[in-house]
Amino acid sequence: MWTFLVRPFFATQLPIAVVVRRFFMPAPPIQIFKNTGTCRYFYLKGVSMNDTFMKEKPVFPLILSMALPMVISMLVNSLYNIVDSFFVAQISENAMTALSLVFPVQNFANAIAIGFGIGISSQIAICLGAGNRETASKAATHGLMFSALHGVILMIGCILIMPGFLSLFTSDADVTDLGIRYSTIVFLFAVINTINLAYEKIFQGVGKMKVTMIGLMIGCVSNIILDPLLIFGLGPFPALGIEGAALATGLGQVFNLVFYLIVYKIKPLQVQLSRSHLHPDMALAARLYSVGIPGALNLALPSVLVSALNGLLAAYSQSYVVILGIYYKLQTFLYLPASGIVQGMRPVIGYNYGAGEHKRVKKIYFVTLGMSGVIMLIGTIICLTIPGQLIGMFTTNPQTIAAGKTALRIICAGFLISSVSVTACGALEGLGRGTASLIVSLCRYLVIILPAAFVLSHFFGAVGVWNAFWIAEALTAGVSLLISKRVIGV
Repeated sequence: MWTFLVRPFFATQLPIAVVVRRFFMPAPPIQIFKNTGTCRYFYLKGVSMNDTFMKEKPVFPLILSMALPMVISMLVNSLYNIVDSFFVAQISENAMTALSLVFPVQNFANAIAIGFGIGISSQIAICLGAGNRETASKAATHGLMFSALHGVILMIGCILIMPGFLSLFTSDADVTDLGIRYSTIVFLFAVINTINLAYEKIFQGVGKMKVTMIGLMIGCVSNIILDPLLIFGLGPFPALGIEGAALATGLGQVFNLVFYLIVYKIKPLQVQLSRSHLHPDMALAARLYSVGIPGALNLALPSVLVSALNGLLAAYSQSYVVILGIYYKLQTFLYLPASGIVQGMRPVIGYNYGAGEHKRVKKIYFVTLGMSGVIMLIGTIICLTIPGQLIGMFTTNPQTIAAGKTALRIICAGFLISSVSVTACGALEGLGRGTASLIVSLCRYLVIILPAAFVLSHFFGAVGVWNAFWIAEALTAGVSLLISKRVIGV
């Protein structure tokens, strides 16, 4: 099939001999370039089969192949968090308390890095789908530069605020001292962390999910190995206590980044990181932040919700606070496969949107929704059949287990319907519609659930809070469908 270009050849600014040669040579069957609103220039250079697999491979096996590495990565990361907390707990109870107090700030810094990374990945995928490698490379290069800048700001800001932040939650001088010692070392690696996460999202943007899986596994495994060596001083390693835990975390990030740099060097990507792409581009920066800022807020909202609900539940019993904490531990694993599928879907839907494959975009959305729905249905069945066993994994108190069984059975009523909003959020981020995604998240985590929990708790106590979960999921699903219909046409 011959390739016909929408733009006149003189608009390409290519030598006439190159233009003539490309006109008379068979080329991949690219039809008509469609303006996506983000990548407006047709890129003439031919693409290989490897470049176009995201719009040519059957949807279900494609999403499955993209999602599986993400699920494994998230499982490994969850394991690392558990193991890291275990070793710190061996130092002292005060060390564990200090780690818990530092965590919200550490989580906020990660939310900024990951959220902005989603913006990078989205722009890369959309531009590659539109055939515009030049703009995709600019998005990757600018994204990396901005991520490094974010790292510098986070490093300085977080180190400076930690003494005051810790004093808000504890008057114990030992806990404060341990928290400052730990956080200072952790945040000294903030630049490494933000650059590391930027590379992760660049690889994901071009569909290299296995690379990010291996990178994350290298970081997590090295951290797990270094924790006992640096904390307790095994062999030739000095006993550094809580500073050793922080150093292990930082070195894990370094090893992860080194792996990405090696892979990028020996196996070049469809996008090129180059100084030549660094000239100012306000429109591109705006597109990166239009997804990055909402993405960061999306990641931070669950922490706000938990804090608010803890305030409501504490008025009835401390046991309910414990139950909420247990639920969110369980939720991490229940939602993990669905989250992995959504992560795998993001670059695929963005690429096809950029390529103008609107029918395939809809199919990707519905296949992802179906896969997420099946997973959440399984989670619902598990929570309905063995709620006591699940709660009993974290507590032996009979009263807490009994109340937890009731809570879990009520909350899980919203699992299946939540797949609508979870899928919609991921799809909207992949399409570069960060604000629309944020609206869905705000409904899910703040706008609906908090007023519902407040009102219902006055009539039904803690049970009212549990019912607020499925009510919020049902109403948010409606909002998600309305937004998805307008943006995607589903």
